[in-house]
Amino acid sequence: MRDLRNNSAEVLARVAHGESLTVTKDGEPVASLAPLPKTALGRAQLIERRKSLPKVDSEQLRADIDDVLDPSL
Repeated sequence: MRDLRNNSAEVLARVAHGESLTVTKDGEPVASLAPLPKTALGRAQLIERRKSLPKVDSEQLRADIDDVLDPSL
């Protein structure tokens, strides 16, 4: 806990960069510090990302699936 108290900015910077840390008191774990999950993308961001994906030929996709799986299922 001493490092957390004395170096809180550095500790939080490490967590912000993806590191998970365990806080100990007298050598015993008492807490975990971990980055929060990334927020979901908004609609506009998803639409923009979709533009960069390759076009999918649905008939070819279906044929490829049928080649691997029994089409009667």
